[in-house]
Amino acid sequence: MSSELETAMETLINVFHTHSGKEGDKYKLSKKELKELLQTELAGFLDGQKDSETVEKLMKELDENGDGEVDFQEYVVLIAALTVACNSFFWES
Repeated sequence: MSSELETAMETLINVFHTHSGKEGDKYKLSKKELKELLQTELAGFLDGQKDSETVEKLMKELDENGDGEVDFQEYVVLIAALTVACNSFFWES
């Protein structure tokens, strides 16, 4: 039986790979795949914002190596940043 943290880690990995590889490199998210992931998995994050502008900004910030795609490590940076923000909002409020 997996712990809550192990289950959460497995979910993060599965979400990434569910959306990556639909086009291009199967181990990276294209801009289109990133947008789809955000819309299906983090809909509240895009709520009230223009999807294309948000995705463009995120892609630019996350794509550290400049290849036009988001690899797993770059994806984890996004998840970590959002988690820190949520922690601050929910636990420090």
